[in-house]
Amino acid sequence: MTCIRNTLLTLTLVFCSLGGNCFAAADAATVAPGTPPRVLLKTDLGNITLELFADKAPATVANFLQYCREGFYVGTIFHRVIPGFVVQGGGLTFDYVRKETRDPVVNESGNGLRNRTGTVAMARLGDPDSATSQFYINLRDNKHLDPDKDKAGYTVFGQVLEGMDVVRKITEEPQGKYQDQAPDLPVRILAVTIL
Repeated sequence: MTCIRNTLLTLTLVFCSLGGNCFAAADAATVAPGTPPRVLLKTDLGNITLELFADKAPATVANFLQYCREGFYVGTIFHRVIPGFVVQGGGLTFDYVRKETRDPVVNESGNGLRNRTGTVAMARLGDPDSATSQFYINLRDNKHLDPDKDKAGYTVFGQVLEGMDVVRKITEEPQGKYQDQAPDLPVRILAVTIL
């Protein structure tokens, strides 16, 4: 199975380098004003469609969409999988190498959105303004990740519109063989489409 997945990734990356459509963006003129952007993530285990809240987290959504347009997420894995908590990805390759990112985005966790089941938020370090490309999907209501009066939270910028069953499948993969909190057979993002 590992060999099949590696072969598929190689073919996908070759197709991308030859000008294949590994990611696509809808023409901005064809998107109705006020329509939230949507992104389709094709993974090894199925598709996940995200709806993004550009009105509530404009800088974060712009940052995420830029990474999507650049094809940055193609070939990255869900490297931090904690059942009952979060599924995190968007920064490491199949062999656990951290990808080089652009500058961090400003923290927008005070936007009124909360880390609820099925929402998508930015992963970061201790510095509130340290988020770059990595994101996570909440598997439950994680109130402790929300901002409080004396601390910044983790910026929620979207929600899973379709594919929570796929997110849950990721949590069911055996893990711990190579990396703590990571599936033994890495689950990759194979293609990204901005709808």
